Amino acid sequence: MSASTVDPADPVFRLHLGGKMAVASTVPLTSREDLSLAYTPGVARVCEAIAADPALADDYTWVSHTVAVVTDGSAVLGLGNIGPRAALPVMEGKAVLFKQFAGVDAVPICLDTQDVDEIVATVKALAPSFGGINLEDISAPRCFEVERRLDEALPIPVFHDDQHGTAIVVLAALRNAATLLNRKLGDLRVTVSGAGAAGVAVTHMLVAGGVNPDQVVVCDSKGIIGRHRADLTETKAHLAGTTNAEGRQGDITEALRGADVLVGVSGGQIPEVAVAGMAPGGIVFALANPNPEVHPEVAARHVAVVATGRSDYPNQINNVLAFPGVFRGALDARATRITDGMKVAAADAIAGVVAESLTADAIVPSPLDPRVAPAVAEAVAEAARRDGVARA
Repeated sequence: MSASTVDPADPVFRLHLGGKMAVASTVPLTSREDLSLAYTPGVARVCEAIAADPALADDYTWVSHTVAVVTDGSAVLGLGNIGPRAALPVMEGKAVLFKQFAGVDAVPICLDTQDVDEIVATVKALAPSFGGINLEDISAPRCFEVERRLDEALPIPVFHDDQHGTAIVVLAALRNAATLLNRKLGDLRVTVSGAGAAGVAVTHMLVAGGVNPDQVVVCDSKGIIGRHRADLTETKAHLAGTTNAEGRQGDITEALRGADVLVGVSGGQIPEVAVAGMAPGGIVFALANPNPEVHPEVAARHVAVVATGRSDYPNQINNVLAFPGVFRGALDARATRITDGMKVAAADAIAGVVAESLTADAIVPSPLDPRVAPAVAEAVAEAARRDGVARA
């Protein structure tokens, strides 16, 4: 869209005019005494205390309630590699969601580099100003290395939301769908369409949550991933070694033959005939936005439960159900990292919010449900203590 096509009367542009967030003071600055306490000379005493004991930064700065939302603009929404400046409205949006749903302050940081070494070095240099790092919209496979290296290097939580936020909500939704259908996670035959950041994380999270990896088949644009493939990246080779125990080969239609569950995180379209080949009483999560891999009305002809990533259909799988509470809990526990146990706990908490009122059209809470973030935060903080990564 060029500048000439911007319509100032469009409510979307009106809302974004001037940006969606600002910095506000939390202390009064109305007198000379206020200034002497908030700034010089009083602030020097706090600086000296933190220099002597760096852990005091958690108590006497914003670190304990602030995260950085970091992107390189390489995989923004469904728009692709649009760069850091064009990504900023999305990062601002993420920041206001953090504040609205969990009281977490967040700062958008859009980096003008897509080099892994430069991203890692820059975030490491910025890290002392934050209590956590939320990586956002960084394309695969670079996102895996960025997260891994930062997680190893930093004493604060690092979380790539496109991977783990999606995966947490998918696990919550599948747990409730299975309960509704009187099924057990360990018995479900699951097909994941997409082996990018979200597909890899969803597969890992489902296994961590109780799905049998032998019963999982993952597909990329070339078909089923397995040991028969000689064209796999390191990440996909790991999937080949840990899933698809039957050694199945072929396209998505073959992958879905007899499957109980389809999780679509690819953006590619899946033909109706492939969905029709699933086992009776199946589950479809078609999460591509804005166009699901299978139209929900088409999927509903063949399966019992359907979810999408869209807000205009029931069962929206939305990351906002996860990331605010995950960071709130991690910050409250002063966690040094986010473990698989913390992610599974988050999924369980999300599922639990609506566990007593499940229907085929309500297997996850609304993204606006005020019960979600507090429940997730409490569960994540407890899991952090249980997993030995909490400092508080």
